[in-house]
Amino acid sequence: MTSFARSAFCALALWLLAMPRPALAQASVLRLDTRPGVTLALYWAPVDAARATVLLFPGGGGGFGRIENGLPSSANFLVRSITHFRAQGLNVAVFGKPTDMPELDVAERTSAAHLADVRAAVDAVRERSSAPLWLVGTSRGTVSVTAAAIGLPPASVRGVVLTASLVNMNRPGALMQQDLAALRLPVLVVHHARDACGLCRPADVPWLLRGLTNAPVKKLLMLDGGADPRGPVCDALHWHGFIGMEQETVEAIAAWIAQPVN
Repeated sequence: MTSFARSAFCALALWLLAMPRPALAQASVLRLDTRPGVTLALYWAPVDAARATVLLFPGGGGGFGRIENGLPSSANFLVRSITHFRAQGLNVAVFGKPTDMPELDVAERTSAAHLADVRAAVDAVRERSSAPLWLVGTSRGTVSVTAAAIGLPPASVRGVVLTASLVNMNRPGALMQQDLAALRLPVLVVHHARDACGLCRPADVPWLLRGLTNAPVKKLLMLDGGADPRGPVCDALHWHGFIGMEQETVEAIAAWIAQPVN
């Protein structure tokens, strides 16, 4: 490295260190009474002067795992990226599992009961922050987000982000089997170009965009990158879960949330 390059690198490093970082308030787990006899766990991690709030919907069977050192233990892409979201000045809420649904499959995620739970979570978040609220889902969590964006009053949330979406048109409850034309919010679709999960094939993603006929703004980010994929191709630590590029992906989401454009 030349002396000029070293100087430039040091100047950049000092500038990054001098940048203000959002103050992080203490996180907690809220227990919400959502339906008669049913309680929902909601992880809540605010930041001072948040510019937006993201309500995250993990994939798989849902939930965020145990709390260890103030953070949920789940390896899900969104859950393990909580610190990246907060570093972008975003309040973070993570949707857990209600006491009567040990597994959130697509049937549960498109049910009236699930919508009632989501509505309670949205209300709880809006009571705690006036920042614009975005619903963000990954994998099976995109089923929840899409159903909620269709079923909730449009004024409840600012928009939605769908990552590693369930786009297999033959999968009951998947996104293309929902009434996408009824979704009237800004939508960001984020996908990994090498996602090998059969329910989330990159080649099927354009059909999702075509179905969003009434979204006022819609954008596809087909990302590539990361490193060290491992485990089953539909799991969180493979390309399906944006492994090795969590910060880059969150930064792209945060930038679009700040200025949604086609």
